[in-house]
Amino acid sequence: MADEMISLGAKLKAFAQSQPDAPAVTCGDTTLSYGEFHKLTNRAARGLLAYGVKHGDLVTLGLPNSTDFAVACWAMWKIGATPQPVAFRLPQAELEAIMELAKTPVVIAEFEAKIDRPLLKVADLLAKSDDDSDLPDATSPVSKAPTSGGSTGRPKLILAGQPGVTTKETPAVGGWQLTSASIAVLPAPLYHNAGFGMMMSVLNLGAHLIVLPRFDPEGTLAEIEKRRATWIYMVPTMMNRIWHLPEEVRTKYDLSSLKTLWHLAAPCPPWLKEAFILWLGGEVIQELYAGTEAQASTVISGTEWLEHRGSVGKVRMGEMVAFDDDGNPLPPREIGEIYMRRPEGMAPSYKYLGATAKVLPGGWESLGTSAGSTRTAISTWPTAAPT
Repeated sequence: MADEMISLGAKLKAFAQSQPDAPAVTCGDTTLSYGEFHKLTNRAARGLLAYGVKHGDLVTLGLPNSTDFAVACWAMWKIGATPQPVAFRLPQAELEAIMELAKTPVVIAEFEAKIDRPLLKVADLLAKSDDDSDLPDATSPVSKAPTSGGSTGRPKLILAGQPGVTTKETPAVGGWQLTSASIAVLPAPLYHNAGFGMMMSVLNLGAHLIVLPRFDPEGTLAEIEKRRATWIYMVPTMMNRIWHLPEEVRTKYDLSSLKTLWHLAAPCPPWLKEAFILWLGGEVIQELYAGTEAQASTVISGTEWLEHRGSVGKVRMGEMVAFDDDGNPLPPREIGEIYMRRPEGMAPSYKYLGATAKVLPGGWESLGTSAGSTRTAISTWPTAAPT
């Protein structure tokens, strides 16, 4: 029997009732418990309604890493709107192009810009209402709508194929190897698709999310030790900066609590990956290869990688095949353009606004990545990051 699904707002309400004092989200010196987080998002949701945001609206969100970022997102979900995250520093022309695509009624941001609709901070939303009581339940038809520059350089929006729902029952182990007991550190930008999705996963499990205001190599290690963090997500650039700390700095922090480190979003140099595997352990290091479009994905542990160097792992969801320039599938270990296909019967995982997918007959879609494939579904080292 399929798991019963409830809205993201309803799941937060359930945690606010069952564990009101448990920490939900921390950034710097600010920690919101699940009870506080629920009440703040109720107030902010009423603020959005007061500014004319409606069910089904995309709402452009340009905040830096902060507790306010999470408050804004859950406020949107509670009224059935969709967060449309963008960089918190955005050129005027790019912002205008995104607003045109999203048709956002307001922009939630801390940057300055001259726009033809309200430019608001979370404080402006909270100032509209002191009422923190529950709202009528609502489900966003689209859970998120991140941006991508695309091959033309013009912004496009990638609307998730999933609505704003999660499972009513909290699983023992959720996505990304997270559990309700996880203490998860996110030094990456929340407006990036990976960081955004991981924020959702942590808080939908009732775990503790620790958001770093900005990435600092030594500061990240200090945060892991201070919080006894069990889980972290980094991009290879962050790993590289940590590895190039003086050894006496890098090794002085106790990282023994860390059970999982995910890296994705860009190729990781083999020497750097091996260094982290030898430092933290093969089962700690995990890599995922996929696109924001989420048609298919691969996963590989550090232990598996040592046996298949350069691989990004076995396909865990959907299908991946390398094709030549004429659209013919290539034999094992030949380099070509990777096309992905959703699992049979799965609903579309995304919809573009401002772009058209590159496709081949049979439901194959390209993200513009080159690599090889083998008959055991081990993808070889990609030459470019998925977009």
